[in-house]
Amino acid sequence: MAPVLSPGPETLVTHGWRDYALLDSGGGRKLERYGRYTVVRPEPQCFWSPKDPAAFDRADAVFDPTGEEDDGRWRFSGKPIDAFPLAWNDVKFTGRFTPFRHLAFFPEQAANWAWMDARVRKLQRPRILNLFGYTGVASLALAAAGAEVTHVDASKKSVTYARENAVQSGLEDAPIRWIVEDARKYVAREVRRGSKYHGVVLDPPKYGRGPTGEVWRLFEDLPGLLTDCAALLGDDADFLLLNAYAARISGLSLAHLMGQATADRGGRIDWGELALSEDGPDARAIGLSFFARWSA
Repeated sequence: MAPVLSPGPETLVTHGWRDYALLDSGGGRKLERYGRYTVVRPEPQCFWSPKDPAAFDRADAVFDPTGEEDDGRWRFSGKPIDAFPLAWNDVKFTGRFTPFRHLAFFPEQAANWAWMDARVRKLQRPRILNLFGYTGVASLALAAAGAEVTHVDASKKSVTYARENAVQSGLEDAPIRWIVEDARKYVAREVRRGSKYHGVVLDPPKYGRGPTGEVWRLFEDLPGLLTDCAALLGDDADFLLLNAYAARISGLSLAHLMGQATADRGGRIDWGELALSEDGPDARAIGLSFFARWSA
């Protein structure tokens, strides 16, 4: 039986929490608060005008892009800031001013973390595979909810940061396997082994390289990987979550790809986009990525 495809998109909106807030946006930029620091980052889709332009000038850190992609450099109003502590619910982690305009995690993903947290807490110690796991916030959220997690990322540095975040969260002894490997190779090997999971999470980049030079291209490589991930779902599997940031993609296209991969599983496929929202009256939201998720 084919899964039921949701007839329309859903927008998963992340609002601010204690250690994060979207304060203002406009003029191609967004003003955010990370812990005690205010940060300005480029956001071309913010065509509108900011509510308080002067607040952008008072920010602690501003990212100045040097090209069309994510390269650039940070400019600080005072002493340069390297790393600082943050938290989301029970997960503690380090924010870092990376050379790629983000701060070592993606706050809009909090909507996905909350969705997975709610599902995992209803299961009995499920096995979850997190691919392209980066600095581990999603893996730690899953572990804190009671999951046994396999975290895979091609970057040794990112996995090192993820393990450090686990220590900060008091989850260094949690059942998490930390794997530095190309996601496609790891998943293909797991398929050959006959491994099964209750849930799989994919948050692939548009382009990337594996630890031994493997090249990842989203449009070319995602269909095969998603098919293999569906093969890893056990008969009692609960979810398969896919998130993508490529501009030339949509939630609907991801949903159709998900439908192909899970054609014999029944269940339901929801799709749409993830957004960050300002708080308060006349709040505006910024759509930042697209998702499709199969659930039993």
